Amino acid sequence: YEEARHQLAYEELFVMQSGLALLRNKEQCHKGSKMGPNGDLMAQCIENLPFSLTGDQQRALEDIRIDMEDERPMQRLLQGDVGSGKTVVATLSLLKAIENGYQGALMAPTEILAAQHYEGITEVCRNLGITIELLTGSTTKKEKERIYEGLADGSINMIIGTHALIQEGVNFHNLGLVIIDEQHRFGVAQRAKLWKKNENPPHILVMTATPIPRTLAMTIYGDLDVSVIDELPPGRKPIQTIHKFDTQTTSLYDGIRKQINLGRQVYIVFPLLKESEKIDLKNLESGYEALQEVFPDFRMSKIHGQMKDKEKEAEMKLFVEGQTQILVATTVIEVGVNVPNASVMVILDAQRFGLSQLHQLRGRVGRGAEQSFCILVTNHKLTTETRRRIDIMCDTNDGFEIAEADLKLRGPGDLEGTQQSGIAFDLKIADSARDGQLVQLARDEAKKIIDNDPTCSKSEYNLLWNRLK
Repeated sequence: YEEARHQLAYEELFVMQSGLALLRNKEQCHKGSKMGPNGDLMAQCIENLPFSLTGDQQRALEDIRIDMEDERPMQRLLQGDVGSGKTVVATLSLLKAIENGYQGALMAPTEILAAQHYEGITEVCRNLGITIELLTGSTTKKEKERIYEGLADGSINMIIGTHALIQEGVNFHNLGLVIIDEQHRFGVAQRAKLWKKNENPPHILVMTATPIPRTLAMTIYGDLDVSVIDELPPGRKPIQTIHKFDTQTTSLYDGIRKQINLGRQVYIVFPLLKESEKIDLKNLESGYEALQEVFPDFRMSKIHGQMKDKEKEAEMKLFVEGQTQILVATTVIEVGVNVPNASVMVILDAQRFGLSQLHQLRGRVGRGAEQSFCILVTNHKLTTETRRRIDIMCDTNDGFEIAEADLKLRGPGDLEGTQQSGIAFDLKIADSARDGQLVQLARDEAKKIIDNDPTCSKSEYNLLWNRLK
């Protein structure tokens, strides 16, 4: 039986990997923006950094350098755990494009994240003499027109923005590199729109802070090369993760008070997993009011998915600027919010969250030099699997270890974000969790065939070409 399953699984994976290899080959048949060696702009920026690059960051930059100096457009995925310093790699890659006479673009899924990137990158690139602009839905009409003009005539070197970058009216003078942050929030069609904004296709770098096991990455992002940043920047202390039962609120509240009195800030997350669940929204509203009674001396913000974007932005801004000490939220804060002063993440009803979601939420703290804490609060009725999830979170901060455990616990069909990642396959027999070697074999074999017959015209492969059609 096992031999037969193996054979069928391999065939399924082989057809899938052949399709991916063909897709990738088509994109790489185009002539892209071939760049020269790294220059002074990058060197100057590295010199200005208040820290040294980690080994992983240097390796990722080397992968990107080789890709960008090739005439085939880069198609690379940069996987880095929460807070591992992907933005620095992104910034230096954009500077490489600029010093070669091209423009660079970075697209983020939310206005908060785009604004954060803009502030961080502008700070790192000050005194470099380049023009950087921010374009989002909130940009005024007059500002938009000025930016459109600057992109079209080339006077803007770097643009950072949201979906606003792919709208009509945005035309580039000479776009050389596009970076897409949190790819699982964008579909392939959106990626393609940016690709078509230029006569010669730009290089594309996709970034994600969702650690994906290698075999799954080859399945979901099979049309991309993968670089991984696995080490945290120096000076970061590992986050301490503690499990508490919902009967232990006194010690929990005391701990929160202590941290705020030290000048820190705190996230408290309610499990509104589907934004339409009215009962959960009620829990958040009543929970917010209860917390205001518990902490009358502290100022609080509140965000959830049913609020208008402008309201969310305003509440988030208060927290980012330190005007509120506690942010009560749902999982809308899962990706990208960067508040180095926040040192405590409290996740209520943690038994209702998946492993990767818990890890993403935990990654909102631990961004400064101070010790940070993640408190997982559950009820006493825990299933064996839930207990295992909580134990894994308390035992390790390693996102890749957690992703592997998640894959084994839940199976590949249910991993966060895979359905939007652009390329999702409904595997019927193969299993990414246990067929890792088969994925690699199928990928290698498919690549050989596509390299041998890139135009799909050799009759010996007709069976495969017909299947792929």
